Amino acid sequence: LCMGMGAGVGIMISQNFGAGKDEYVKKIVGNSIYITLVAGILMSVVSVLFARPILTIMDTPEECMADALLYMRIVCGATFLVAAYNMISSILRALGDSKTPLIFLVVACVVNVVLDLVTVVGLHMGVAGAAIATVFSQTIAMIGSIAVGVKKNPYLQLNPSHKELNTDIIDKAVRLGIPLALQNALIAFSCVALQRVVNSFGSNVMAAYTATGRIEQLVQQPFGSLGTAVSTFAGQNAGAKKLDRVKSGCIKSVFLVAAFSALMIFVMFAFGENIIRFFTPNAEAIRIGARGLRITSLFYFTLGLIYVFRGMLNGVGDAAFALINGLIEVVGRIGFATILMAIPGVGLWGCWYTNGLTWAITGLGCVIRYMKGRWRTKVFA
Repeated sequence: LCMGMGAGVGIMISQNFGAGKDEYVKKIVGNSIYITLVAGILMSVVSVLFARPILTIMDTPEECMADALLYMRIVCGATFLVAAYNMISSILRALGDSKTPLIFLVVACVVNVVLDLVTVVGLHMGVAGAAIATVFSQTIAMIGSIAVGVKKNPYLQLNPSHKELNTDIIDKAVRLGIPLALQNALIAFSCVALQRVVNSFGSNVMAAYTATGRIEQLVQQPFGSLGTAVSTFAGQNAGAKKLDRVKSGCIKSVFLVAAFSALMIFVMFAFGENIIRFFTPNAEAIRIGARGLRITSLFYFTLGLIYVFRGMLNGVGDAAFALINGLIEVVGRIGFATILMAIPGVGLWGCWYTNGLTWAITGLGCVIRYMKGRWRTKVFA
C-alpha cells in the first residue's frame, strides 16, 4: 500500500513536472504528507494486529513462530517510516534526483549491518536486535532523504498554501496509487502462497529457497533501478507530450536487460554453489539452492521485461493494467505451483520453476499491453 501510494504521487509529480506546472507540483508534494500518514499508520496497525494469523496461514514452522512473530511486529509496526521513505524517494526521483535516496539507502544498509553485529552478536538480542537495527536504519534513510531533499530541491520548499488539503490531488493520487498498491499486495500474496508450498518441503528447502531469494533480490536491483528510471523518464516525457521518446527509452532498456540477463546466466551456472555458500553453510541447502539458481536464471530476461514495461506503463499513468498485472502473478504462482507439484519427478524444483514461469507470463502480459498502445491515452497531467 505504501509503495503504491508513493508511486502514484511520483507519477503525478513526474508528469506535471514534465508539463512545467511548478506550483501544482508543490501542491502535490504538500498533500503527499497526508497520504503518507494515513497509509503508513494504517498498515502499521493492521500488520501488528494480524501478524500471528498471517504467519499461521503461511504455515510457519512452530519452532520459528515466536521469533518470526517478534520480528514481524517490530519491523511492520514501523511501516509508517518505510512509507515516509518510499514517498520522499518517489518524489525526488520524479523530480530527477535519484542520487539522494540512493545515498541514504546505502548509509542505511551500512548502519543496518553494523547494528546487526552490535545487537545480535554483541548484545545477544536475537531477532529483536535484528529488527531494531532494521527500523533504526530505515529511520536514518527517511530523515536524511527528507532533510537533504528540502535543502537542495526548491520543489520541496513549501509555503502554507502548498500544504492545504486538495481533494482533487488526493483523488488523483488514490486513483493512481490504489491499483499500484493492489498490484504490490497481490504479488506479495502470491509470494506468500508459494512460500507456503516451500515450507512444506522442510528446513533444507526453506534454507535453499531463502538463500536464492536473497541472491535474486540482488540480481533484481539493476532491473528495479532501470524500471524506476524508465517510469520517471516516461512520466516526464508523457507530461511534455513527447511520447516517441517514451517508446525509444523502452526499446533501449530492453537491450540493457538482455545483456545483463545473459551475464547473470553465465554467473549462476559457473558460480552458483559458491554464491549460495555465502548465505548458508548447509551442504544440502547449497546443492538445492545452486540448482534453483540455474533454473530461475533462464528466466531473468522476462523478469527484466516486467520491470521495464511495468515501469513505463506506471509512469504514463496506466493504473488499470497494474491491477491486471498483479492478478497475472497470483494466477501464475498459484497455478504453476499446483500443476508442477502434481507432475511426478518435478517435486521441490517446482518452487523455482513456478517463479520463472510466472515471470515469463507476466513479462509477456506487459509487452502485449505496451504493443496495444492504449497507454498513450492514460496521461494524468
